[in-house]
Amino acid sequence: MDEQQLAELIDGVRSGAIAPDDAVAALRRLPFSEVGDSLVDHHRALRQGMPEAVYGKGKTTEQCLAIVGELLAHGTGPVLVTRVSADTEAALLAAHPGGEAKAGCVLWRRPHPSRMAKVLVVSAGTADVPVVDEAVLTLHAYGFQPDRLTDVGVAGLHRVLAHLDRITSADAVVVVAGMEGALASVIGGLTSAPVVAVPTSVGYGSGLEGVTALLAMTASCASGVTVVGIDNGFGAGCAIARMCP
Repeated sequence: MDEQQLAELIDGVRSGAIAPDDAVAALRRLPFSEVGDSLVDHHRALRQGMPEAVYGKGKTTEQCLAIVGELLAHGTGPVLVTRVSADTEAALLAAHPGGEAKAGCVLWRRPHPSRMAKVLVVSAGTADVPVVDEAVLTLHAYGFQPDRLTDVGVAGLHRVLAHLDRITSADAVVVVAGMEGALASVIGGLTSAPVVAVPTSVGYGSGLEGVTALLAMTASCASGVTVVGIDNGFGAGCAIARMCP
């Protein structure tokens, strides 16, 4: 439940369109409801302005089905699940048709774009695209209509410079890069907009499964670059949602 839904509920009781008992039944699920091993947070959109998302990795298919079913049945906002297996994704879409699936994430009830900020999601390599997809789907869930630009890493710097207008016209940029993570510093030096950097586990040997990119991004000489965890496209999307109207 978000602020608009709560206001509509109160107005409905005031006008007589909604019976007080029905309003109590709706509010009974706030702030959370118990679904098996999970406490599903229906109150999060009121507190944070963003609905609860479901992290699927480590959960069984049955747990994901129960949580997603609870969120879809008792709310009207977007429902996002991330990091699910192919089998769980198939089961979720069979039980709840109409979801938009990308890179192990599924989004139901994608809202019409309501955020005015122009967000660009950039990746250094094609191998980083699954993290780009997670960031883009998260941004969709939170009302953005992001642009995406992939495979413009520093091994061929002319590729990113060819898209300079797209970079400098964005209100916020998500930069997804593995290897040595240098693209975040390059983008951070080209735009005055907020930059959220996502290190990925893409890389060889001393890339250390993303640790090298993570450390490089946190040590960036481009001032003010925000860095989220390794492969955390979801976290980058959430950071943008907190930053931008």
